[in-house]
Amino acid sequence: MPPMFEDPTNLIAALIGGYLLGSIPFGLLLTRMAGLGDIRSIGSGNIGATNVLRTGNKKLALATLLLDGGKGAAAVFLARWFFLDPTLPVIAGAAAFLGHLFPVWLKFKGGKGVATALGTWLALAWPVGLLACLTWLIMALVFRYSSLSALVAVALAPVTAIWLGTPAMVWFGIGVAILCWIRHHENIRRLLKGEEPKIGKKKPAESTQMGHNGGPQL
Repeated sequence: MPPMFEDPTNLIAALIGGYLLGSIPFGLLLTRMAGLGDIRSIGSGNIGATNVLRTGNKKLALATLLLDGGKGAAAVFLARWFFLDPTLPVIAGAAAFLGHLFPVWLKFKGGKGVATALGTWLALAWPVGLLACLTWLIMALVFRYSSLSALVAVALAPVTAIWLGTPAMVWFGIGVAILCWIRHHENIRRLLKGEEPKIGKKKPAESTQMGHNGGPQL
């Protein structure tokens, strides 16, 4: 019998630990510490690296990207360190992803989870994560839309996991893709209308107001 079922506390620890790691809102914390105010009041209102980039601070945006990805990877590595069951790192990574989407500290109004998902993939199965990151990069270079790049990257990840991962990772990837696409519904609408801003461009005033009023996060 797998260790997870022999000791349910392992499962609980993986879920809680992963969730708490994932719920750390690095984009919000970094911009406040830098004296830029509440990142939710500018641009799209998102707490992720793409919206942090709209402040004009590229170093801060990069730090947000790395930290958001790092918390997903940290959840996986810690689960591997403490637990024997190979499914627990996947569960911990999934919990970190959900923590980013629904952080308790922000009344469960978090980001869209792309960076956290990519960081989790790199830790779970680095070939899958690497291909997802390359997919995002190529799409971003060609089309200059962060949202489109993210949607394609997360959609392809579970497909590549069929050959390069495990069944648990495939299910993780499917869940991540579904949630990411749901969280990007406004971006998808703007893409279809040709209104989605390209990387590094500011959003129109009405989107700024949406973000200020607590709209969906990145």
